[in-house]
Amino acid sequence: MTVPPVELDDLADPAAGFPQATREQWRTLAAEVLRRSGWDGSPGEAEAALTTTTYDGVAVAPLYDAADLPAAPRPTRAPGPWDVRQRHADPDPAVTREAIHADLENGVTSLWLDLNAIDPAALPAVLDGVLLDLAPVVLDAGPRTAEAAEAFLRLAVEGAAGNLGADPLGLAARTGATVDTGAAVALARRCAVDHPGLRAITVDALPYHDAGGADAEELGCSVATGVAYLRALTGAGLTVEQAFGQLEFRYAATADQFLTIAKLRAARRLWARVAEVVGGLGAQLQHAVTSSAMMTVRDPWVNMLRTTVACFAAGVGGADAVTVQPFDACLGLPDAFARRIARNTQALLVEEANVARVADPAGGSWYVERLSDDLAARAWEWFQEIERAGGMAAALERLVPERLAATRAGRADNLAHRRDPITGVSEFPDLKERPVSRRPGPGLAATSGGASGGAPGGGLPVTRYAEEFEALRDLADAQPSRPAVFLATIGPVAAHTARAAFAANLFAAGGVATVTSGPGTDPAAIAAAFRDCGTPVACLCSSDRLYGEHAPAVAAALREAGARTIWLAGKGEYEGVDATLYAGCDALGVLRATFDELGVDR
Repeated sequence: MTVPPVELDDLADPAAGFPQATREQWRTLAAEVLRRSGWDGSPGEAEAALTTTTYDGVAVAPLYDAADLPAAPRPTRAPGPWDVRQRHADPDPAVTREAIHADLENGVTSLWLDLNAIDPAALPAVLDGVLLDLAPVVLDAGPRTAEAAEAFLRLAVEGAAGNLGADPLGLAARTGATVDTGAAVALARRCAVDHPGLRAITVDALPYHDAGGADAEELGCSVATGVAYLRALTGAGLTVEQAFGQLEFRYAATADQFLTIAKLRAARRLWARVAEVVGGLGAQLQHAVTSSAMMTVRDPWVNMLRTTVACFAAGVGGADAVTVQPFDACLGLPDAFARRIARNTQALLVEEANVARVADPAGGSWYVERLSDDLAARAWEWFQEIERAGGMAAALERLVPERLAATRAGRADNLAHRRDPITGVSEFPDLKERPVSRRPGPGLAATSGGASGGAPGGGLPVTRYAEEFEALRDLADAQPSRPAVFLATIGPVAAHTARAAFAANLFAAGGVATVTSGPGTDPAAIAAAFRDCGTPVACLCSSDRLYGEHAPAVAAALREAGARTIWLAGKGEYEGVDATLYAGCDALGVLRATFDELGVDR
């Protein structure tokens, strides 16, 4: 066979010779696929049927094209490695000093010190041997900010860099404290004059994320906070440029990589708009932190995957500094292995995956560009609403808590129904997992400056998405014997396996074990297996066809054998069945009802 020569011009356009695809063709094909699942709409409605909506109300379409590209250019971070910033919160100065040196010797480039946990007076011991002109230090001291700043400034050498962490509005959001910007402004004036490498103020958006807020809400609150600080700083005599140079923004990075990328890109655009309005120049300095809310106590190893995706998204989104929280952070104080994995996650993405090699890797993506634009627009609307309410300090009294509470409620409903799945907790839980324990302490950044569930004096709550399911798991584990549900598997293995696996997975999410009857359709045999199980709760598992033939008889036999509650995996009404389990049902409600029926005191 002779292969004809290929001219280079033939390779210029790989699509040459193929007919041009149209959006209408795609809609027709998508409609055909949807109809197989029972959908009966027209091709023109296919796109809407496949469109989802974020918690901010931003539509995420199934298809984007060049028409979705916004016209406005995006401010980007210059290419090159981002700042690998790790957090330290061990109250033992010697342990923290050792961990700091291990980090700096193995790829970490700046430090984030939680001085709510570490005594500010211990800073000389904690930072002993650290070259402060090479390793920037960021402080997070909450109500002890002034004290911590003074202790650090006494150590600061010429060229010292970092941030003193003053954030009175963030502290008010966390704890309900009265907003007083005086100390923050005084520190900013000192930094601007005497310590040009230091910034004084952190605009921390984590309190709004940790309280269950959505991405545009986090962005809008951060912009409103930044504008409030600009007003205070310029009112105290700093120039607009000096005021911009005193602020650093902190955002959450989640395992939803596209929303994280879009959020950081949108944040830079929003802050550039503020700079344009006030007549200044000031690119936003961003510190991204892997989300505390997404972390789990159960199956904590999965947190490594979550933080890897979040770190990747933060890097692609253009964060200037990134903190990867150790996988065991919500268990207490992370151990050396967890800290090593956290910093090596960043090293791999920077050095091996080359994520930081180009500026704005997502730039030009039709989807990401549209999502960034829509998110920025929604965040700007929220920012303006805060401004109309009198600014961030006034909005923290009622507007912000009420808005976040509504979003939190919507998120909680999705978590309960497993529309927002949590791998290893609400989906694919492992009842045989060995518990992981750590020394108690402030392991999560979410607890910095406040307390889980909100501070005693007020402030926004601190949430984790997995906590409701994990509370049931803890309760089940505390029982003398593990709570159990009987699965009446009707028919051959092929007929009942899928729904039996679904039911077992749902009950395991609450720590409830399952015992199966094995294949068969004889009601008497299934009832006998149920008696041997010793539980008052049963669940029928089979195909729709076999349910129609056998469900009423099996349910009657189970009821006669002592079953108080009979579930059915699937949908439909059958005589003798109390309720059904199905994809999208209220899993938390099912588990709580099961606990009540089993006599487990909640």
